[in-house]
Amino acid sequence: MSEPMTGRCFCRAIRYRCGTPIYPPTLCHCESCRRVAGAHALGWFTVASGQLAYIAGTPREFESSPGVWRAFCGHCGTPFTYRNDKRPGELDVTICSLDAPGQVVPADHIWMQDAPAWDRPQDGLPQYRAGRERSDP
Repeated sequence: MSEPMTGRCFCRAIRYRCGTPIYPPTLCHCESCRRVAGAHALGWFTVASGQLAYIAGTPREFESSPGVWRAFCGHCGTPFTYRNDKRPGELDVTICSLDAPGQVVPADHIWMQDAPAWDRPQDGLPQYRAGRERSDP
């Protein structure tokens, strides 16, 4: 996958182009992602921060916790990105905001310690209690 990928929000007010993932994509089950998405999990892939460009519209951004910034469409609410001051040079992008989300396949589940009791994936992918770097499957 060497061509830039494109995506948009639900209402089509914002469009973007980005590079390809620099890490395996993931499905995050942390409380913050669940609340931002209104869903049991949120799919993310990571690009180099300079590899995302908005080609139509401008998202809104807020600090969801100290040093963590999330961008979304101010019209329809579609979440776009997650950026953490502790990971300079990286930007997480929501998989399902892509025009072709099948281009990016999640490799695992993270933050399962925050998942609701009924959220127990049976897809065979590794499941991490917290983030990948801090816990074993």
